[in-house]
Amino acid sequence: MAFLADALSRVKPSATIAVAQKARDLKAQGRDVIGLGAGEPDFDTPDNIKKAAIDAINRGETKYTPVSGIQPLREAIAAKFKRENNLDYDWKQTIVGTGGKQILFNAFMATLNAGDEVIIPAPYWVSYPEMVAICGGTSVFAETSIENGFRLTADALEKAITPKTKWLMMNSPSNPSGAAYTQAELRALADVLLKHPHVWVLTDDMYEHLTYGDFAFRTIAEVEPRLYERTLTMNGVSKAYAMTGWRIGYAAGPIELIKAMDMIQGQQTSGACSIAQWAAVEALNGPQDFIATNKAVFQGRRDLVVSMLNQASGIDCPVPEGAFYVYPSCKGTIGRKAPSGKVIENDADFVTELLEAEGVAVVQGSAFGLGPNFRISYATSEALLEEACNRIQRFTAGLR
Repeated sequence: MAFLADALSRVKPSATIAVAQKARDLKAQGRDVIGLGAGEPDFDTPDNIKKAAIDAINRGETKYTPVSGIQPLREAIAAKFKRENNLDYDWKQTIVGTGGKQILFNAFMATLNAGDEVIIPAPYWVSYPEMVAICGGTSVFAETSIENGFRLTADALEKAITPKTKWLMMNSPSNPSGAAYTQAELRALADVLLKHPHVWVLTDDMYEHLTYGDFAFRTIAEVEPRLYERTLTMNGVSKAYAMTGWRIGYAAGPIELIKAMDMIQGQQTSGACSIAQWAAVEALNGPQDFIATNKAVFQGRRDLVVSMLNQASGIDCPVPEGAFYVYPSCKGTIGRKAPSGKVIENDADFVTELLEAEGVAVVQGSAFGLGPNFRISYATSEALLEEACNRIQRFTAGLR
């Protein structure tokens, strides 16, 4: 009898974590490596948020919290959804988890039975299908393309829906592509969903505040209020507030779903870290001006990376609307020979040879379900990004 659970055979390790670890290992060996694999802002958490955490410690806010989170944070979440997304939720319709991952996992765990399908547009964040698999569901991948900006179309959604579909997994702006959906594009998807009342929507809005130019962020329940009763809107403080290590994600949705997620979380982790929750209260309720400042820095980095990658032989890099990733195609390098003598046959070969030859760590597009592409996180300094792009240009110029 096997000791490990059968579910593990359906799950792959996180490719993004693996790339980050490989970069760390090579650095420890003395290699000059630029790691562009991690999806983590390089900014520090704002001082007012850190002070709120210190104040909470000094007040003795060090006990267990309610499973779904402290009431002041849940009230702040409800206020945020009203203020920024025109969504009316009672604080009891909210839930706080240990990062956005736990929110997503608990939603799937609470709703998926064997054979239930989850539509996931590709490219997708690496954890979505693995969560679905652990929870016993089946991922149905709806491919997008570089030509349509890596966005799911209404036609592709219609074709992917079956009687077994339980969820549509949305992510805008997207990890890994940075693609974001306009109001009109969400409207078209909503029109399809209204014809299929058995399909719920789980929308991951973690990069909401990181959109560029005049792009106006919208979330689907805001665009189509008739989807409100079957939408779980997830967000968190990790990206916009530079609070990745604080591990606070949150969501709002129908009360019965929130109660089910609370029950699972109560048997799993109970409440998130009390101090991190008080810091998140300040993040949501406090000054927001630094977000625009950080966003301007990210936009400058995006423009630099897109420009330099498009000057690299065989690389085609579209301009993303949001997040802090680019998702260029390396199709033009396929079939060419790397300095090692290896012929590049796919995006995995491309990223492996790039790391070996030039010490630049990126993530292969096949890990996100769509290639031949690769993902670069530009959440690091312009100096490092410029050096990394120079190395990529040198690498592609040297392919034969």
